[in-house]
Amino acid sequence: MECQLLVLIELTPHNRARFEAAGFCVHLALTPPERAAKVVELGGAIRAVLTNGSTGLRVDEIATLTHLEIICALGAGYENIDLVAASARGIVVTNGAGTNDASVADHAMALLMSVVRGIPQADLAVRRGGWAGLRQTRPMLFGKKLGILGLGNIGQQIAQRANRGFDMQVAYHNRKPRDDSAHLYFATPSALADWCDFMIVATPGGAGTRHMVDATVLDALGPNGFLVNIARGSVIDTAALIEFLKGGRIAGAGLDVVEGEPDIPGELLQLANVVLTPHIAGRSPEAIAATTTLALENLTAHLEGRSVLTPVLPVPPSR
Repeated sequence: MECQLLVLIELTPHNRARFEAAGFCVHLALTPPERAAKVVELGGAIRAVLTNGSTGLRVDEIATLTHLEIICALGAGYENIDLVAASARGIVVTNGAGTNDASVADHAMALLMSVVRGIPQADLAVRRGGWAGLRQTRPMLFGKKLGILGLGNIGQQIAQRANRGFDMQVAYHNRKPRDDSAHLYFATPSALADWCDFMIVATPGGAGTRHMVDATVLDALGPNGFLVNIARGSVIDTAALIEFLKGGRIAGAGLDVVEGEPDIPGELLQLANVVLTPHIAGRSPEAIAATTTLALENLTAHLEGRSVLTPVLPVPPSR
């Protein structure tokens, strides 16, 4: 008997075929209306859900999916999966920890280079015939101070690239210092921002990090500071960021994620000191293949009664 799998995120035809070949009956629901309809229509049949951190799975959906056993998140994030509701039902939750770290770290450095050196703006100017006007000086990356907000697996890979490729000094902020890191630790995001030339946001999303980068942090980063976000849009106070960018109170920002995406504030789109990409840091062919393989392995392990490979720690039910 096929396992009914509800998929809430895009799958390439090749990857969909991989799930089907493994014995899953795949039901795609990519838009909010499709999602609402499929949850009701298949509520008593679905045993597994494939989603990601941004798309998540809500408490009301978990309640409607009465035979749900496992939720798999592609990628490391799982901030919009209701872990309390899943834990209360004994539903297994897994993520794609480690599968896209290198891809995201590469993209973080690419964004940093792009915004600091003004590469997209210079490219556009040259294409429009404006050679001389964009030949102003731009800062170097080599030897500068990089602050990483969130020194997890991705943050550590960013630090490695900054150290080895650009001889940067690296410091970080976490909830607490890492015993296995020799990098300088700052107890607050604002203290880190005050120290560094560039800040890269690599912390998880969710309520605990919402607007962690606020006006105080941006003020500490200052008019010569650059900000890059490859984490979650919710970590940055977008309204404050726009005001600081408009007023030249920070030098620029490279954003792969934006609060409220894919709807981007018009004011942000109009700013010349911003480089934007559409949440693609982890979307390399290598990373997508790896995270799909891990999801398949987690699903298969669970259905065969074995332990999953990358469980998300359960959250105890509220009392």
